Amino acid sequence: MRARYGVPLRIAAVGAAGLVYAAGIEPRSFRLRRVTVPVLPSGMRPLRILQISDIHMVSGQRKKQRWLRSLAGLRPDFVLNTGDNLSDPEGIPEVLDALGPLMEFPGAYVFGSNDYYGPKLRNPARYLLEKAQGRHGLNGNPPAVGVIHNPWEELRDGFDTAGWLNLTNTRGTLKIDGMPVELTGLDDPHIKRDRYARVAGGPSESADFSMGVVHAPYLRSLDAFTADGYPLVLAGHTHGGQLCIPFYGALVTNCDLDTDRVKGLSTHTVDERTAYLHVSAGCGAGRYTPVRFACPPEASLLTLVERN
Repeated sequence: MRARYGVPLRIAAVGAAGLVYAAGIEPRSFRLRRVTVPVLPSGMRPLRILQISDIHMVSGQRKKQRWLRSLAGLRPDFVLNTGDNLSDPEGIPEVLDALGPLMEFPGAYVFGSNDYYGPKLRNPARYLLEKAQGRHGLNGNPPAVGVIHNPWEELRDGFDTAGWLNLTNTRGTLKIDGMPVELTGLDDPHIKRDRYARVAGGPSESADFSMGVVHAPYLRSLDAFTADGYPLVLAGHTHGGQLCIPFYGALVTNCDLDTDRVKGLSTHTVDERTAYLHVSAGCGAGRYTPVRFACPPEASLLTLVERN
């Protein structure tokens, strides 16, 4: 019996342990990614940006809420929220409560598809199929039908009341110790709400520093920001791949970005111009796929310093 059943039972045990870890342990193992980015003009003091992304809040996620509140202890110069705050139409009060201490700091935000639309049960294998077919989001797929519409206006109003800048296909400026920092944002390319023509033209001469902000790092958005001369673009959306293979990495990005740049700091080049790109792996997962493996949930503290 041992010879016949021993190996399959061991394989089953390892598989079960992996499922327990991916569903019960890693999604609650929150991390802080620290990154230094040499993008500031000479003579400008360092800037510390806290990037929060892909919270995917579901009512009752108390540990996530406590962790988010604790990030205020980092005391960043400003906060950037790169979208997908929700995975539950009832989760807005808990998002605003969790982010309350961070909303004491200057900040700005863009929304992602999950801020506008409620979660929908989906076969995870479709991400691999869509990658093979070159289809992502509404880019090449039929429009979404029968979806739940989130009360996203309440989330917007909460952020706006706190003084955070709404960067939905527009520009905004934060004054950090009297220094104007320009933020140029896009609505979510994943659902074709981006309108780059409204913000085209590159950094303003009046700003000490300018950067781009978008939820999903689709190449058309990265190309536009880079071609216009923005030295840094921040994005989320990818979940870092969410389910990764140790020593290999991510299988999908859920957009047309390559898996080598699925999270963390990289570069993006268009013609002869290059921008830094930072993609947050996010601190949550969808309501119907609440798992992570080899890709812990995270927030990012970026320290911007003078260019080399």
